[in-house]
Amino acid sequence: MNRTTLSRIAFSAALTTVSLVAQANPTVENNGVLANKEGKTLYIFTKDAAGKSNCNGGCASAWPPFAVANPALAGGDFSIVTRDDGARQWAFKGQPLYFFAGDTKPGEMNGEGSGGVWFVVKPQAAKVQSSTAPAKTSSRGGYYDSASMNSAYGY
Repeated sequence: MNRTTLSRIAFSAALTTVSLVAQANPTVENNGVLANKEGKTLYIFTKDAAGKSNCNGGCASAWPPFAVANPALAGGDFSIVTRDDGARQWAFKGQPLYFFAGDTKPGEMNGEGSGGVWFVVKPQAAKVQSSTAPAKTSSRGGYYDSASMNSAYGY
């Protein structure tokens, strides 16, 4: 092979690798919100600090943390936080992710807006929303969007 062909092959392989890395994460988008690979809806708790879970004990029974099974998927918007008990939990843009015990089937969102502090993560909202505090009214359905939360936490 000549040098030009080898360069093209190397460039193509690099693009494929970057594409695979960009797509690797512990979630999928289900009905416009983040979910685990089995389709169970993920939530954030607005009383958490960036990179720190404040939902422990009884709170974690009702809102189980999204435990890390494969740390190799961390990167981009997905990071790992260490909980008070030493367990590792997934975070999206620094915000720890949880399930709601009241969601028994994939796609359910029964915890949405609970207590005015629990919200589903709607990743596409970050691309279309302005950087304002998360709305708790029906104008956005109470959905958490990463742009608003990042602004609220100084990102």
